[in-house]
Amino acid sequence: MQPAELDLTRYSVWLEGETDFAGWRDAARRLALNEIRPEDIGWHVAASSDRPQNDLPEVPRDAQLVVPREFIDHAETAFCHCDPGRFAFLYRMLWRLRTEPRLLAIASDPDTRRLETMEKAVRRDSHKMHAFVRFRKIADGGEERYAAWFEPDHFIVERNADFFVRRFTGMRWTILTPYASADWDGERLAIGPGAAKADAPDQDDTEALWRTYFENIFNPARLKVKAMQKEMPKKYWRNLPEASLIPDLIAGADKAAIEMIARMPTTPAPHHAKVQAKHWPMREPAEATDEISAETISELRDAAKGCRRCPLWRDATQTVFGEGPDNAKVVFVGEQPGDQEDLAGKPFVGPAGKVFDAILDDAGVDRQKVYVTNAVKHFKFEPRGKRRIHSKPNAGEVQACRWWIDREFALIKPELAVALGATAALSLLGKAIPVTKMRGQVVEREDGLRVFITIHPSFILRIHEPSEKEAERARFLQDMREVKRLMAA
Repeated sequence: MQPAELDLTRYSVWLEGETDFAGWRDAARRLALNEIRPEDIGWHVAASSDRPQNDLPEVPRDAQLVVPREFIDHAETAFCHCDPGRFAFLYRMLWRLRTEPRLLAIASDPDTRRLETMEKAVRRDSHKMHAFVRFRKIADGGEERYAAWFEPDHFIVERNADFFVRRFTGMRWTILTPYASADWDGERLAIGPGAAKADAPDQDDTEALWRTYFENIFNPARLKVKAMQKEMPKKYWRNLPEASLIPDLIAGADKAAIEMIARMPTTPAPHHAKVQAKHWPMREPAEATDEISAETISELRDAAKGCRRCPLWRDATQTVFGEGPDNAKVVFVGEQPGDQEDLAGKPFVGPAGKVFDAILDDAGVDRQKVYVTNAVKHFKFEPRGKRRIHSKPNAGEVQACRWWIDREFALIKPELAVALGATAALSLLGKAIPVTKMRGQVVEREDGLRVFITIHPSFILRIHEPSEKEAERARFLQDMREVKRLMAA
């Protein structure tokens, strides 16, 4: 039937869902090639059981619809917008592009501006989904499974599901939203119907750790409330575990900033310089450490006393090398020596070391049979009056000190390494990894060394809430019991 013979003045097009772009595209092509004007078409969405059969005209023989390729990309994004009139609007754009091929380049055109506005809204909503989805662990027959609740402004679940598959490939997870759900079982992605917030799980134990971390990294001197609320609108707060801290952090920001300024670095106490002078004798520096030949840990420790591989030696009191049996089956690697370790010249003797020793004892791990060391052998700190405040070593400093770590492992030849925290994991694996996500896992290096991932015991000391601190101590104890099991395996 040719277009001129059609007696219908209006077509009804029924789509399978809010994101049925393929169905819209096929219908739009048929209608446009049959010269069906935008005002003669009604667009609808209905479930398959209630959806009438579309009665659309056939594509005329040898007919071709030519529109800019970029329109398809723009339309596919805007199609996810929540505007119920988007189907008709996009068809109108298609209709115009047949005779106005440069329409998309006319920034002043109302339809072009509307299309751009819709795209921006969808992309922004996708960005918020990437940033603000928070998974919670749920019980599922003894296996780990995670679920998250999110409330998008637009129909973006299908569009963004692959992002979460790539980021959380090793997890089994479900993302619930009011209009659709995405489920990944480790092998297959499935899109299902929407859910209610009541279907989402309550908070899990990891959220207390996340709140502690968020509170500790909050910088009051850089707070800009309007900018923060622009990037993290209040509508998302109710689903973010850290959001409960934000009002108090904002209220106390001015006072905290004043206190931060008052703690600005000052000249360290004189006795630090005296201790440093005692432990840095006039000797040849070990900058050209590739030429050092050490056959025992004792010889390697002696060589490290003159290390100048990175600038940290200038302010540190002394090199703090590893300690333990030369033939230990397990090597524990921390971040760096602290204030007390720097003065004593021994690893793990400060507050975190005492927590470490106590939990090893509870787990039945003999401290005398394991070797303990740090990824970085010098204390990095910021002087504040008479105090020296720990400062995290950067990737360059970790890389420079990896020379010593590699030689410690070459001499000891352990069967297992335990990475205590992110810096240790970076040193042992050569790349940054998410410790919270991979905690309790064993990663095998190319040389066959097994590396067990866990937190640094100093993390327990930074938790203020007694119940949360005790829960974290129990988790670390469980990690050490797993280490003992691996030692015997």
